Amino acid sequence: MLIKGYDVGPLVAGESLLARLGFWSNYLLSMCSDGGCAERPVPEWFGEDGADADALSEVLFDPERWPVFRMPAADGPGAVVIYRNLDGDYGTDYLLTHPGRSCVEQIASWDGDLSGTGLTWRELIRIADSPSFAADGVHDTAIRLLLLLPLLTDSDVPETATARITAVLAVAGAPQVTASIAAEHLPAHLTRRSRHDPSWASPLSGS
Repeated sequence: MLIKGYDVGPLVAGESLLARLGFWSNYLLSMCSDGGCAERPVPEWFGEDGADADALSEVLFDPERWPVFRMPAADGPGAVVIYRNLDGDYGTDYLLTHPGRSCVEQIASWDGDLSGTGLTWRELIRIADSPSFAADGVHDTAIRLLLLLPLLTDSDVPETATARITAVLAVAGAPQVTASIAAEHLPAHLTRRSRHDPSWASPLSGS
């Protein structure tokens, strides 16, 4: 797979991995700690267990195959998530695709925490809710939102966000009870490290 503007790594389509047990534990579990939580996040929050997470981590972090998750949008920018499996430099890169451009724009990376611009809740929803069915990638709006969630750098998340995250986690296979627990902790951690300044130009503008 080739992505113009991202010229490193043996990229492979990763969308089939989204249905595998252990994916969401690998992708979101480390983001469930808000610093003051008495409960230790566990894979069971996502309907998985430690064995599921360990088994899939061998696939997700394979240096010979870097999974790519594409989120094409019907209106405006889309997004791409890439597992950057360089030896000694493992992380996740977040890219935007812009209409009329052939090259992607990298806006952030996750290496234990987010570095880069990030997006507001409204911007996340805009990408998640506008899939393009004319292009290959992730079309389910719930799964798109979960993939985009690590980019959240908004200190003004609406009260309805927790309910929506709970609902999309349930779609991804999390039990209802633990989905609500994870949904409370994810925004708490992500917005606590918020660096979004309302005066910044949105990366969705292409500026």
